[in-house]
Amino acid sequence: MNICVLDGYTLNPGDLSWAELQQLGSCAIHDRTPPTEIIGRAADAEIVLTNKTPLTRATLAALPQLKYIGVLATGTNVVDLAAARDRGLPVTNVPAYGSRSVAQATFALLLELTQRTGHHAQRVRDGGWSNAVDWCFWDSPLVELDGLTLGIVGLGRIGVTVAEIGRAFGMKIMAHNPSARSGPPFVHCVDLETLFRTSDVVSLHCPLTPLTQQLVNAERLAWMKSSAFLLNTSRGPLIDEPALAEALNAGRLAGAGLDVLSVEPPPATNPLLTAQNAIITPHNAWGTRAARSRLLRLAVENLRAFRAGRPQNVVN
Repeated sequence: MNICVLDGYTLNPGDLSWAELQQLGSCAIHDRTPPTEIIGRAADAEIVLTNKTPLTRATLAALPQLKYIGVLATGTNVVDLAAARDRGLPVTNVPAYGSRSVAQATFALLLELTQRTGHHAQRVRDGGWSNAVDWCFWDSPLVELDGLTLGIVGLGRIGVTVAEIGRAFGMKIMAHNPSARSGPPFVHCVDLETLFRTSDVVSLHCPLTPLTQQLVNAERLAWMKSSAFLLNTSRGPLIDEPALAEALNAGRLAGAGLDVLSVEPPPATNPLLTAQNAIITPHNAWGTRAARSRLLRLAVENLRAFRAGRPQNVVN
């Protein structure tokens, strides 16, 4: 069995082992694959694993040996699922591997927006505390989470985990779930407009689909309280970025914490990079060693299940 990993570096930059995968066949593991080299590298592959390297209909048509596609992530929009289905190619993903890590990062962003720990630690390094008149100081409002309303869009595994953490902080939890699945009993499910208008924090945890593209647009940003915070650790295109930057710069929103943007890496012209009170991390919420280790193990389990004739986590 010939296995080709098109872009393995982000999953395993060197601190994990590929040994379990290599036991399943002849492996060609590439750190990154430019679009022009996909067909050449995967020409003889029966198994292709990809994280963010796109597999279009035209590319799949040029890979006659291909029998299986494994996505090294939860989101599968990098693969033309319809084209794979037409070819009879199963496409698998890895759900739930990073729920705890992404939820942790969600609150890291929220706590930085409300407590400004990193900002004030830097002020100490810059001499701000040493030169202070009083024994303590802060130059940014400090916000307590207890009693605030956390509105969660999407009640999958990550959304539910975020709800549980929010509850532990004493927050009131409401949610809008596009799949209509009910959440834990302490979560109050509401329509999208109610969530945006009444939440002190709105956190996005839904997949990117045609229905959720630019879910957060100028109209919905206008629904939010000027004291509210917006969090996105899901997918960048869920947000109309110029509209969010405008709302932040105009003071119509207290802040935004984002781990994802519509284009990654972002061009220097992305207006959110210079927007007021925007805290942006480089799509690394998923990247703890624990989460990446689970991802690799589960990807191998998906491939083993396919070989045994019992494919699992098939998305097409």
